[in-house]
Amino acid sequence: MRSKKRALRVLHVCSEIFPYLKTGGLADVTGALPPALAKMGCDVRMLVPGFPDFVNPIQNKHLVAELPPRFGAHALRLYYGTLPQTGLSAYYIDAPGLYDRPGNPYIDIYGQSYGDNHRRFALLGWMAARLVEGFDFFWRPQIMHGHDWHAGLAFAYLQVLQRAKGEKLAGSVFTIHNMAYQGNFPGHVFGELDLPDDLFNPEGMEFYGQVSFLKTGLSYADKVTTVSPTYAREIHGGEQSCGLGGVVQRRDPDVVGILNGIDTQVWNPSTDDTLATTYNARSINGKKQCRLALQQEMGLRSQNTAPLFCVVSRFASQKGLNLVLGVMNMLLEKGAQIVIVGNGEHHLERAFSDYAHHHPQQVAVRIGYDEALAHRVIAGSDVIMVPSRYEPCGLTQFYGLRYGTLPLVHRVGGLADSVTDTTPENLMDKTATGFIFDHFDISAMEDAVNRAFALFSQPREWRVVQRQGMKQQLGWKHSASEYKKLYDEIRV
Repeated sequence: MRSKKRALRVLHVCSEIFPYLKTGGLADVTGALPPALAKMGCDVRMLVPGFPDFVNPIQNKHLVAELPPRFGAHALRLYYGTLPQTGLSAYYIDAPGLYDRPGNPYIDIYGQSYGDNHRRFALLGWMAARLVEGFDFFWRPQIMHGHDWHAGLAFAYLQVLQRAKGEKLAGSVFTIHNMAYQGNFPGHVFGELDLPDDLFNPEGMEFYGQVSFLKTGLSYADKVTTVSPTYAREIHGGEQSCGLGGVVQRRDPDVVGILNGIDTQVWNPSTDDTLATTYNARSINGKKQCRLALQQEMGLRSQNTAPLFCVVSRFASQKGLNLVLGVMNMLLEKGAQIVIVGNGEHHLERAFSDYAHHHPQQVAVRIGYDEALAHRVIAGSDVIMVPSRYEPCGLTQFYGLRYGTLPLVHRVGGLADSVTDTTPENLMDKTATGFIFDHFDISAMEDAVNRAFALFSQPREWRVVQRQGMKQQLGWKHSASEYKKLYDEIRV
C-alpha cells in the first residue's frame, strides 16, 4: 500500500496579518496567502512579533521556549497558538520590552521610527532560524518564507546556521512587497545583530555603508519573489530598483514575479453586508442602489448622468495623487463626482479637503481609513483611480474589478498585469476591464478620463466591461499554486 505523502511544512515570517494588524497591503497578502496554501495541503504556520494586536486574539496559547535576554529583550519567550477565523497555527515572540508599545509596529505616537527597530526585527529573523533549527520539537519547517524587510535578517541567520551545520536545513523564499521600504540602518548597528563579520560586505548585507535588511533577504534567500511579474522586471534597474538593481540582476535566475490575489470572501459584492444591497455580475442593478446610498452618505447630489470616481489610498507621492489633483477641475467641469478616502501627506489632505469645501455636492473627502467605508465607496462608485507612479502589485484595482467599478490606472507593476485597457480591439472582443494610461503625466491621465466619460455615455458597452471585470479570477488559488511549485523546487 502506498504511504500517504506528508504535507509540506511552511513557516511564514511577517510583521502584519489582516485582520489583526494592518498598515498596508502586506497584511492583506499574509492574511490570505497562508490559508490558500493550507487549502492546497501545506502545513502552514506563522511567526510574528508579539505585538498586542497579535497576542490578544491568539487562542490556545502554550509556551514553546523560554530564552535568556537577547537583542535588548530582558524577558523573552516563544509561544504557540491558533489564529481565530482562519484557524492557522501561529508562533509569537513574547518580548514586551520590544513589542508592547504605543504607536504602530514601526513608529511611535509622534511618527518617528523606533530607534531599536534593527533589534526588534533582528529578533524576528533570529527566531525564524531557531524554528528551522528545531526549537519546536514537534514541528520544523521545510520552507521558510519571509515577507518584506522586517523578515530580511531571517535569511542571514539561516545562512549562518546552515554553514555551521554543514547542510541545508530548509528552502527559503523572500517576498518583496515594495522595494522602496528597505529597512536600512547605520553600519555601526551590525555589531548588535549577533552575525559574523564576513556577512557585512557588498555581496551580502552592506548597502552604501548601511545594514540593509531588504538587501539581506535579496542576497541570501534561495528564491526571491515580487508581487507581480511586471514589477519583477521593473526592479532590475532604474528608478524602481531603488539602488538595488545590481543585486537583482545578480540574482536574476532566482527572481520570480507572482501576481497577488485578494480574499474573495471578504471582497464579494454578492455577500457583503456593509453594502446598501448586494449584487453580482449577472444581476448588477443593485450597484445603482449602492451608488445612491453612497451619494447620500457623503452629502453628494443624487445624479446618474455622469460617472462617480473614487480614490481609496494612502496619500503618498508614490500613489500619483498629484495627477488626481491635476484632473480635478476637468472632472468637475464635466459634471463628475469624486469620493476620496485616505490619509497621509498633509499637503494632499489639505488640497483634497479644499475641493470638498468648495464643491460639497461633487467632492467628498474622508481623512483616515475605515474598512467598511472602503467597501461602500468602491461598491457605489463607477471608476476607481489608481494612478500610481509605481505599484508593485496594488490591491484596490482588484477590489474595483470585483465590485464592477472600472479601474483607471497607470501602466506599471501589478496594475499593468491586472487591468486590460478599453482599446477598440479589446472592446470588440469583450476582454476590456478598465482604462490604462502609459505616461505619468496629467495629459495622459486626462485622455484616460475622457475615455471613461465616453464609455459611460454608452450604458450597454459599460455594462459589458463591468461584467468582464467581475468575472476575473482574482482569488489566491492560482497564485498559491505558483508558490507551491516554487516551494517544491527548493524543499529539503
